[in-house]
Amino acid sequence: MEFFLHIDYNHFAITKARSEFVLLKAVLFDLDLTLLDRDASVKQFVSHQYDRYFAALQHIPKEAYIEAFIERDAGGYVWKDVVYAQLTSQFNIVDITPTELLEDYVTQFHQSCIPYPGLTTMLDTLKKEGYSLGLITNAIGDFQHRNIQAIGIEPYFDAILISGWEGIKKPHPDIFLRALDRLGVRPEHSVYIGDHPQNDVEAARLAGMKSIWKSHSRWEQPAQMDGIVHDLLDIPVLISRLSD
Repeated sequence: MEFFLHIDYNHFAITKARSEFVLLKAVLFDLDLTLLDRDASVKQFVSHQYDRYFAALQHIPKEAYIEAFIERDAGGYVWKDVVYAQLTSQFNIVDITPTELLEDYVTQFHQSCIPYPGLTTMLDTLKKEGYSLGLITNAIGDFQHRNIQAIGIEPYFDAILISGWEGIKKPHPDIFLRALDRLGVRPEHSVYIGDHPQNDVEAARLAGMKSIWKSHSRWEQPAQMDGIVHDLLDIPVLISRLSD
């Protein structure tokens, strides 16, 4: 008979079959809404953009501009050429073009990037404990690379895969397997942490990895996973327990 263990702490939970415990050698992450607080970053960026282009946008209440951008951005799943075209029409913006606003987004967003609390402390701990670290993120290459650099985490990772540079994106299993190949680790000895139930949690499991959901109110809890985490500082303990 297989014994299932459910550990429910204040900040994370583990649901795992004891017979499946194996030594973990690599920890891989998503970026947006996992390590990078994209919600806070977007709000800060749009506020700064409004200030930069106040002369062209002053007929719009600032909060209305911010709220409209966030709504049309749909958590990053609508590219900004569409968002700015819609905003220009909605607010009758005539003194600056959607193309100019998009260029400002592409070149300036990284200046507003805000990591989740405890990010570098968590990564420091995992590195000291000997794990190889990887990052897999869906985004345009140069744009996302600047965001990674902006929050100071690039040196921690042994492999960074950005879909725009790789020519493949999550949830395709090949991008996970490609990352593991670069780390020299088999899927069963790795765990992936991300916020999206399908693109991150389910996709990593289909690639043969363990998966942890970084909870976010935008999504419903995945049906199958190997753990849940709310606070980045709880990740090292959770990883250790998955390997026990």
